[in-house]
Amino acid sequence: MKKIYYSGKDREVFVPGKKSFSLIEIIFILMALATAPVPVKAIPSFARQTGLSCATCHTVFPELTSFGRQFKLNGYTMTNIKTIAQKELSSNKKNSRDILKLLHIPQISLAFNTGFTYLAKNLPETQNYNIEFPQSLSLYYGGEIAPHLGSFLQLTMDATEGTFGIDMVDIRYANVTQMGKAPLLYGFTLNNGPMMEDVWNTVSPWSYPYSASGTAPTPSAGTMIEGGLMGAFGAGAYGLINNFLYVGFSVYRSAPFGTVFPPGKSSEMTIKGVSPYWNVGIQHQWAKSYLYVGTVGLSSRLYPSGISGPTDNYTDFGISLQYEYAFVKGQFTVHSSYIWENQQLNASFKTENSQYLTGRINSFKTDASIYLRKGYKFTLGYFNYFGTSDNIIYAPDSVSGSRTGYPNSNGLLVQVDFLPWENTKFSLIYASYFKFNGSVDNYDGFNRNAGDNNSVYLQFWFLF
Repeated sequence: MKKIYYSGKDREVFVPGKKSFSLIEIIFILMALATAPVPVKAIPSFARQTGLSCATCHTVFPELTSFGRQFKLNGYTMTNIKTIAQKELSSNKKNSRDILKLLHIPQISLAFNTGFTYLAKNLPETQNYNIEFPQSLSLYYGGEIAPHLGSFLQLTMDATEGTFGIDMVDIRYANVTQMGKAPLLYGFTLNNGPMMEDVWNTVSPWSYPYSASGTAPTPSAGTMIEGGLMGAFGAGAYGLINNFLYVGFSVYRSAPFGTVFPPGKSSEMTIKGVSPYWNVGIQHQWAKSYLYVGTVGLSSRLYPSGISGPTDNYTDFGISLQYEYAFVKGQFTVHSSYIWENQQLNASFKTENSQYLTGRINSFKTDASIYLRKGYKFTLGYFNYFGTSDNIIYAPDSVSGSRTGYPNSNGLLVQVDFLPWENTKFSLIYASYFKFNGSVDNYDGFNRNAGDNNSVYLQFWFLF
């Protein structure tokens, strides 16, 4: 294996393929990637740190290229700018180690998002043709903190309250070694939600659609692994063996922010003990294509209210796939996931907040996109949530309720993106529902139909 030098530090890094690369080879690879038909956006912090185009790590933000996945797995620590460093000599005065490595410029960037939404039928007693300005405003710190240690930190403004709070957090240490004759990239992560540590765009919060209207109704049902534990504290480890087999494991514990702390009798959805999360998958890179197939899982015991008594238990298991094919004028990409969630609602059933003791939610998502080098991207997505009925959990209610007691929703997403510059994206998204919260007509019991929630969403996204 050959070594790469980052700002004078001897370090090994792996890129998917059949071999490791020298610094000169890496430079030529990155130059080729930057001009290949896969341009897009990352947070500018990483571009400033590496001196590389956002297209090196991304197709269309936040979709990662093979190199982008390796950059994240390596702890966001590749640098190509001046650093402030300090070394410590060993007791024998013959060896030294880095004890300080600060970037010469702060790795701060800003994202501004605004959107326009039209609904097929306006929500009761509200206006249509709504503009969110801004829809979101996020401040990022991304990049190297210390040798082998890097971060992705996001603060986002709440559009309703106009205040800033923690959004996404991923702090990780990464290094490389050998496992027999096979290279092993390993790391440790602190993050605030399952899937945050993952480098694939197959399951939330990284899955399609990457952004959506803040005013259009969305299905009530969803699995715990796709966002139910966001805002918790997670600690875990991961490894990539021979650029082929990925294994990750983390545990999560409630860490409420902006609400009751420490959790007490007025707390909601508090984790009992810890919730384990795992991800195991395999990947392979060919000359023009890439394939990842993996499994994910999450087991959670939650107190719906308070911090004692029976819990509601959720067990999620999913499979996912990501395929990429690069051609002369662009890239074709497919993502797909299927998640099963079994629910044992001990607490909710005892307090008559659920009709049945057990339940189930399934989630299927898939999307296919074509990105053209001139800055256009076309995406077609399909989603389907379905599960068992419960007339208490899924009760009739205006817009968000279910007349039938079923959580079933499915539909299509059609999206066109235009990227005039690497840090600017304009998107037009059409959402069409075949079924919403259990039925097609009068789904909520208040004469609203599934098709009334069809929407057109125009978004402007700026990163700088």
